[in-house]
Amino acid sequence: MNKIAIVTGTRGMDGALLSEQLIQKDYKVYGLIRRNSQGLDLGNAKHLENNPLLEVVEGDLLDQTSLNNLCKLARPDLFFNMAAQSHVGSSFDQPCYTSQVTGLGVLYCLEAIRNSGIHTKFLQASTSELFGGLTGQPANEETPFHPRSPYGVAKLYGHWITRNYREAYKLFACTTICFNHEHSTRGPNFVTRKITQAVAKIKAGKQDKLYLGNLDAKRDWGYAPDFTRGMIDILTKTTEPSDFVLATGETHSVREFCEHAFNYVELDYKDYVAVDPRFYRPAEVDVLIGDYSKINKLLGWEPTVTFKDLVEMMVSYDLALLNPE
Repeated sequence: MNKIAIVTGTRGMDGALLSEQLIQKDYKVYGLIRRNSQGLDLGNAKHLENNPLLEVVEGDLLDQTSLNNLCKLARPDLFFNMAAQSHVGSSFDQPCYTSQVTGLGVLYCLEAIRNSGIHTKFLQASTSELFGGLTGQPANEETPFHPRSPYGVAKLYGHWITRNYREAYKLFACTTICFNHEHSTRGPNFVTRKITQAVAKIKAGKQDKLYLGNLDAKRDWGYAPDFTRGMIDILTKTTEPSDFVLATGETHSVREFCEHAFNYVELDYKDYVAVDPRFYRPAEVDVLIGDYSKINKLLGWEPTVTFKDLVEMMVSYDLALLNPE
């Protein structure tokens, strides 16, 4: 008999990758998806549409009834909350919506588990944006938080309410403080995918310039499937719930990302990249770098893809989209 997992945000980058990895481990996955005008669009999980181990369920993170019903239907062994309004820049334009979905949505998931009485292991996907600007020292699970965006503040609520339910109700509730992680399925409104799509279009003669904000912002960029693998390991291989940083321990600037991406197609980024002040945020986060020694020591987890290889993977994908064979 298959073990069962719930994954919210199934159509997003992380949700789709996580669902696929769970199915590969023979889990029956119930994917929670909010209906839009196109119906139950699977987005990044579309390749799993006809897989018998994926059951798509219509629901909303802000609808307690739909979450309660999902828990009663699935009776899951594992519950991964991957749903959020996850774009930092957009959170400044939509602070109320971001706070509701990204913050309170976590509470509704935890309440659904608590009310169901099912012994489910829960994981909340937290973010390095909890830390705000760091001084250059790698952040670990004990580093003080100072979020600098509505998204980061909402995620901090989700992080703390998960810890509160762990302590107050003895739920097996974990968090992963994920530093930046990327994949070819990253949304085009994120800077990494914006860069790789522009590189492909510029190489094909379909775009002239790429306009970006702070080129000197530094991030700890990892490979998304490594991170979702770590999430599964946390819920299946640990005996005590806790919080874990997922990172690479390296930092690279947006400028370096541009340089590697354009070099891959034998172009000089300086000829094509221009700074546009419109893309600066009201509160900038200059440096984010993580210390993943806790999960490495406990579970042996470590990143497998280098920064340069990650950039080249994403550029290759976007080149192939423009020039399908």
